[in-house]
Amino acid sequence: MKPILRTQKTLSNQEKYERSHKRHHCIVTLARILILVVFLTLWEVSARKGYIDSFFFSSPSNVALCFIDMVKDLSFFSNTGITLLETIISFALVFIIGIVSATILWYSKRCSKILEPYLVILNSLPKSALAPLFIVWLGTGINTIIVAGISVAVFGSIINLYTGFKQVDEEKIKLIYTLGGKKKDAFLKVVLPGSVPTILSNMKVNIGLALVGVIIGEFLAARRGLGYLIIYGSQVFKLNLVITSIIILCFIAMGLYQMIQGLEHYYKKKI
Repeated sequence: MKPILRTQKTLSNQEKYERSHKRHHCIVTLARILILVVFLTLWEVSARKGYIDSFFFSSPSNVALCFIDMVKDLSFFSNTGITLLETIISFALVFIIGIVSATILWYSKRCSKILEPYLVILNSLPKSALAPLFIVWLGTGINTIIVAGISVAVFGSIINLYTGFKQVDEEKIKLIYTLGGKKKDAFLKVVLPGSVPTILSNMKVNIGLALVGVIIGEFLAARRGLGYLIIYGSQVFKLNLVITSIIILCFIAMGLYQMIQGLEHYYKKKI
């Protein structure tokens, strides 16, 4: 009887934990929705009552009308699509370059000692200062924008991944060597699997930075994209278009982040 009672008690505690977790998740979700609703309500009321100038600050209703117009004339799909494509390509290249470069630095301590100061300097450099050079070197177009997106994220990605590789348990690496393994075996069987959380965390940061870099590139070298719409709208005082484009960017950033976070949750469930 005692083992059965213990099992029932354990199940009861587990159920309580699951209910508490679901309740916490619901409260967080409702709080987020409430904050958004209150913000939009205050924004709309302030614009209608004249507390703020709707010409400069727009309003949720004006943004909604502008968004509907963008959908009708298909400019939403063409401009959002090109920005999304450039961001995904930049992010993918940052991921590949980051993994390969961090691996090389981990394999060669001498190489890491030589290159680490340069990586720190390049990571600290304001990337917007490089955008005019990219235009001169590559011209205007998608190549310049993708390179701008890469430049914002790639150096920080290499540093963070290399730091994550170095923080893997040294005892496990020594065990691989003791059993006759080589450096390649230590990397593939210990370092890389042990760094998956770091890689996923790095990806969540990089997806946002890639989007920032793409928008910087579109400000200077694009004829399409949400960054171009923001610059064009500000020049001709179509501020509804500017704010609508910014809000679309917010949704894109949130969606991309949620995709990476979903991948992280899937990994945690697998382990």
